[in-house]
Amino acid sequence: PFWRMTEITGLLALSPCILYFVSALTQRKSPIRKRMIFLTVLTGFILAVLMVSPAQEWAFSHLLLYLYTFLMIAIAYLFLIIYILRTHSPEEKKRLTYLVIAGAAAAFLCCFDLFSYFGLPFPLLSDIVIAALLYFTLLVIAYPHLTRLYELMAKSLMVFILSAFATILVYFVLGIIGKAMPLSVTQVFTISFLIVISITPIKMIIKRIFAWFYPASTDIFQSLYALDEKLEREKTLLLEDMAPVLAHEIRNPLGSIKGAAQYLSTDTESEEHQKLLNVIIEEVNRLNRVVSQFLDYAKPYRIEVRKEDINRIVQKAISIIQSSGQTEHVSIKTDLAGNLPQVQVDAEQLIQVILNIAFNGLEAMEGRGELFFKTSQVEEDEEPFVSLDISDTGAGISVKDINLLFKPFFTTKERGVGLGLSICQRIIKDHNGKLRVKPAKETGTTFNICLRINQTHLDVP
Repeated sequence: PFWRMTEITGLLALSPCILYFVSALTQRKSPIRKRMIFLTVLTGFILAVLMVSPAQEWAFSHLLLYLYTFLMIAIAYLFLIIYILRTHSPEEKKRLTYLVIAGAAAAFLCCFDLFSYFGLPFPLLSDIVIAALLYFTLLVIAYPHLTRLYELMAKSLMVFILSAFATILVYFVLGIIGKAMPLSVTQVFTISFLIVISITPIKMIIKRIFAWFYPASTDIFQSLYALDEKLEREKTLLLEDMAPVLAHEIRNPLGSIKGAAQYLSTDTESEEHQKLLNVIIEEVNRLNRVVSQFLDYAKPYRIEVRKEDINRIVQKAISIIQSSGQTEHVSIKTDLAGNLPQVQVDAEQLIQVILNIAFNGLEAMEGRGELFFKTSQVEEDEEPFVSLDISDTGAGISVKDINLLFKPFFTTKERGVGLGLSICQRIIKDHNGKLRVKPAKETGTTFNICLRINQTHLDVP
């Protein structure tokens, strides 16, 4: 009787809760109104009175309760579909469409429970299907920035794998102690699933309670992996603090060395001494460039974005390359698509990326070859991007070096520092874009920059 009453109470409370949920989910822009929710509460109260009165003995009373609940769920589902059809936000439409499809799939899978009522040997799926639907709904609500289905499915798959592992572990432990499992596999899997998805919320609640009494002891809730990540962040912050001090301490003596060498070069008549002093000056300049690159990599900077024409940025970068004096025997070709949408970028930072890649290509071609720039509009994962390809006809990059190319301090040059491409990748990441390398089949290398078109803001450091 207790669990029966619990079931009835839950069913009666479900209808107004679902209507209120859909109303809140759609930011109260759906056809659901407050009086409709009030009517469902009133109807639930009447049905509750009916359930505790002598009328509960009627054969159709429980059927009426189930039909009422099903009708309210169907109405809420219909209102959600109407809202999706009316909304103009593509991100909102996409993520709520996922939710509607998940609800329909869950309803379909729950229908398989009917086989068991007819005596057919088919496992009961409704418990785990409803639990999975609740988790998927939680993902859609809690992570509105995850608009790609594969990201949502990847998170769900990880929870599924953990739940399956927990289920196997339960049976393994029971097998060791020699006891039989009184529950079915689906029931054990459902319990494991609910435990897995409850761990993080419970840990957050305990953490808040514990922080109330011991505010300084928060690291005890971090896993070993989280502690590793924390150490990495601390090392990054330490590098940011040390870099300016280190650069200052290095540049001061370098400036003195360079000044002394320049003074001596004007005061000597020996050709051999002049060459040695020029070497000192060149090496000091090189060390200054190394320090500048190190600072660019270590220190945080804020990009200043505005809507820009990517073709205009490319043409400006090409004019800088042509005036550098390194393109005498290099052919620069372009294929710039017309009518490209503008993108939110920091033009100066993007020019820095283009120049870095282009000068690397010129160095790889040893002053002879073809430098090619191509712009286009592409789609990746149903999201529009503006794409820029920068290709050279140099010696190319070996397959083993491709994965290390953007790693700080990795270089294949004899006198290189290995920070240029790392800085480029950081700049493009700060633009929420993608920087990739495409080795050619025979010779040459192509670097691809993809920048999102439909981004209204940037999370910049």
